[in-house]
Amino acid sequence: MTSIILGYDIGVMSGAAIFIKDDLKLSDVQLEILMGILNIYSLIGSGAAGRTSDWIGRRFTIVLAGAFFFCGALLMGFATNYPFIMVGRFVAGIGVGYAMMIAPVYTAEVAPASSRGFLSSFPEIFINIGILLGYVSNYFFSKLPEHLGWRFMLGVGAVPSVFLAIGVLAMPESPRWLVLQGRLGDAFKVLDKTSNTKEEAITRLDDIKRAAGIPDDMTDDVIVVPNKKSAGKGVWKDLLVRPTPSVRHILIACLGIHFAQQASGIDAVVLYSPTIFSKAGLKSKNDQLLATVAVGVVKTLFIVVGTCVVDRFGRRALLLTSMGGMFLSLTALGTSLTVIDRNPGQTLKWAIGLAVTTVMTFVATFSIGAGPVTWVYCSEIFPVRLRAQGASLGVMLNRLMSGIIGMTFLSLSKGLTIGGAFLLFAGVAAAAWVFFFTFLPETRGMPLEEMESLFGSYTANKKKNSVSKDNEVVDEQ
Repeated sequence: MTSIILGYDIGVMSGAAIFIKDDLKLSDVQLEILMGILNIYSLIGSGAAGRTSDWIGRRFTIVLAGAFFFCGALLMGFATNYPFIMVGRFVAGIGVGYAMMIAPVYTAEVAPASSRGFLSSFPEIFINIGILLGYVSNYFFSKLPEHLGWRFMLGVGAVPSVFLAIGVLAMPESPRWLVLQGRLGDAFKVLDKTSNTKEEAITRLDDIKRAAGIPDDMTDDVIVVPNKKSAGKGVWKDLLVRPTPSVRHILIACLGIHFAQQASGIDAVVLYSPTIFSKAGLKSKNDQLLATVAVGVVKTLFIVVGTCVVDRFGRRALLLTSMGGMFLSLTALGTSLTVIDRNPGQTLKWAIGLAVTTVMTFVATFSIGAGPVTWVYCSEIFPVRLRAQGASLGVMLNRLMSGIIGMTFLSLSKGLTIGGAFLLFAGVAAAAWVFFFTFLPETRGMPLEEMESLFGSYTANKKKNSVSKDNEVVDEQ
């Protein structure tokens, strides 16, 4: 639900912007800022989400995100001028930041290790469904008078946020958060419902207690947690100021994977597909829009594929395959666009075909790995006490890079040529592949409480690295 609302906010603005510009008499610069600023605003929500979720719990943080979505949608729907609609965008942006951080963390903490990757990669699928719903909303509400149409497009986004807030109240709290509060009895009830056997639930509870520093002999339903820091006290110091080698390695891995996901140019393709296809030689708007729809279909289909195989083939293998494919696609795309750019007036069918094809292969290879696995990996590698804040740092960097790419791509393509811009993204993808190969260990099947043992040597294959399969820890060497 959080991802559908996020996708809707992105998708609906692409169509609503046409009517907003005419109705409120906006300049191109004002419109560009309105389109791209959501990701920058979301940094505030991402930064606050870690501390908030440690304080009030993962579940009520999702309710809070729903409240921000609801208020933001209503403010935008009733906006009468540019500052008013920017306030609504600001409120909705905070909700986006909260939702993008807390939903993967909650999923990772509730899910058993066997299906954690599959469930944690759902956000990418549902973001695309939300974008599609935004396009459908644009189509239907465009039939209304101009001053009403865009207001309904934006205001109707308040409806799913109500269902989100109500639905979450029927869901269990994260067992890991409950343990940190000393509520062992409540934590076991949740684990019992989300484990295959009672023995597995007991094992998971013991692992969480050990990770939280709770002695094995403390077994009452409600206990006082020794050295309790559940409200985030001391967490930033342990994460940023005096991290252990393992935590520093984990933090570098999380920030690196989020940076690579966005800096390799996915938002440039998703937001500016019609522009790219126009530069590639597709002259009619109908052809450009058809090709753009194809991009959306390919992205959604391959995200489903990536989601289904993330627990079978592992995180590392998918990331390396994905980033390698993205590098090849971006190199071919940049080259074909450069050839077309340097031969004005000529119809180079092979170059046009290559450009269109490589946009599709870029989106496809992104979607099987870098898209969904980024969220899975970063939601599971941090120690339980640092997970919320650590994941929030990753989301903040992700949204910052997304905003920068989205708001600068047209200027970048003018400065370097559009082909040069994609060759730059190819260089980022190549560097990212080397980073993934060197720094990121495999985490598939590893219980969250044992994850820290994989990190610490700043390599992907530490001697102590281990992967648990069928609840057995097997040495990789």
